Order: sequence, then structure tokens, then C-alpha cells
Amino acid sequence: MASCFCFACVDGSERGIVQNMGKYSHTAAPGFNFICWPFQTLSGITTKVQQVDVKTSTKTKDNVTVTITTAVQFAVDPNKVEDFFFKLNQPERQIAAHVENVVRSQIPKMDLDTAFLAKDELAHTVMDELSRNMSQYGLQIFGCLMTEMLPDAAVLRAMNEINAARRLREANLEKAEAEKLQLVKRAEAEAEAKHLSGLGTAKMRQAITDGFQTSIQSMQHSCGMDAKEVVHMMLVTQYLDTLKDFAHSGRSAILVPHGASAVTDIETQMRNGLLQARLLGEQAAVDV
Repeated sequence: MASCFCFACVDGSERGIVQNMGKYSHTAAPGFNFICWPFQTLSGITTKVQQVDVKTSTKTKDNVTVTITTAVQFAVDPNKVEDFFFKLNQPERQIAAHVENVVRSQIPKMDLDTAFLAKDELAHTVMDELSRNMSQYGLQIFGCLMTEMLPDAAVLRAMNEINAARRLREANLEKAEAEKLQLVKRAEAEAEAKHLSGLGTAKMRQAITDGFQTSIQSMQHSCGMDAKEVVHMMLVTQYLDTLKDFAHSGRSAILVPHGASAVTDIETQMRNGLLQARLLGEQAAVDV
């Protein structure tokens, strides 16, 4: 605002209050204005949007001390510059008083968790209260924000510890569930492996049985031997195959009588075994 003699310029973001010897005359619009100085004076009033941050300390329903920061955006109504200039002094303090009144009347009704969740609702309540009470003084309220709600340091530390303990407990539960799942899956895998191993063993034994049966039937038809003779001969053959496996493995040792008549002795033992088996079979038939 600049004034010289009887001319004055009002900025575009302001309105001018013209007074005649201290009495209100009219509101000067932005631009070039004529006044009769020194009988008339011109005072500039800004119409820009301003912000005031109000910090309020209060207690919640569960006796936790919190400090709440409320940001209020306001501006002078260009059509009510006269009311603002002549009726209101120190608007920031007036706004702060209304904000603190609303906050301290609402927060004690809530516990801490509810207060955090009700920030938007509380901001709307403050804005409605300010708009209703400050409009008569030429102020427009454009916004009201709860920018910060800070509990006491000890309470905040306790809350962080509670959250950390809850997170740790959830992590331990998840870890236990994972270990349980691993044990269950491992047990299921072992059971399935044993089941398949049993099936394999059963099939192997069935194949051996089928092979023995086929061999016995074949030798009976081709050599005219009965079943007992065939079994005895197969046992001797298995015995000789076992000795051969011992000899080729190189990791085991067995003492077998050996001499010039070793082959003859084995043949004699086989023949005697077959003869004894036949005699035993005939004797059993006679007894029957």
C-alpha cells in the first residue's frame, strides 16, 4: 500500500478501509483511489488465504496425554472487510481459542485408538464451529486439518513395543505353521515311499515265485524229475552262485573245503540228496 497526498493505490490482493476522522467511510477497491488526506485515512486489509497452526494438549478417555496440531486455512471475506477491521482483533488467537474448545470437548470422550480413527470427523467438527462463529467477523474458513496427533513419549514407546511384540508373535506363529507343514509333508512323503517300496518288494517276490514255478515245471517236463528233486538241484545251483558272488565281490571271505575230489564230492552230495528225497517221497506215499 502506498499513499501520497490525496491519492492511494490498493493492491489486487487487498481491500482498503477509508475512514473520515476515524469514522468508517467506505471500502476502497483494488487500484487507484482518491482520498482527502489528512482528513481521510486508508488502511489495507489482505484477502489472501492464510494458515494458523494450533497446538492443543489434552487427555483421552483412557488418560493418555496427547498433543494435537490443527491447521486452519482462512481469509477475509472481501464483502465483509468492514466487519473484520472494526470487530475483530488478533484473529489467530480467536481461531485458536475456538479450536482448543472443540478439541478439548471431544477428545476426552474417546480412547486413544478411537481418537486416531476420528481425526477426519473431528476436523469437520472444528471447521463447522469456526465457520459458524467467525463468519460474523468477516472471516471465511476454507479448511481444517488434523496434521498431527502425538501421544506422550512414554505412551508412544509402549505402543511401539506392543506393536513389535504383536508382530513377533505373528511371525512365530507363521514360522510354527511352516515347520508343522514341513513335518506333515515329510511324514506323508515317507509313508508314500514305504508304500511304494512295499509294492516293489511284493512284485519282486511275486516275480521270483513265478520264476521258480516256471523253472520247476520246465525241468519236470524236460528231465522227468519230480518237484522235490528239482528244488534240491536249484538249491545247489543257488549255493554255487552264492560262492561265485563271494569270489567276485572281493570284499568278503568264506572258507570252503577244496581238494582234488572237491567236484566229485559236490556231485555225490547232490546225487545223495536227490536219492534221499525220492526215497522219502516214496515212503510217505506207502504210509498214506
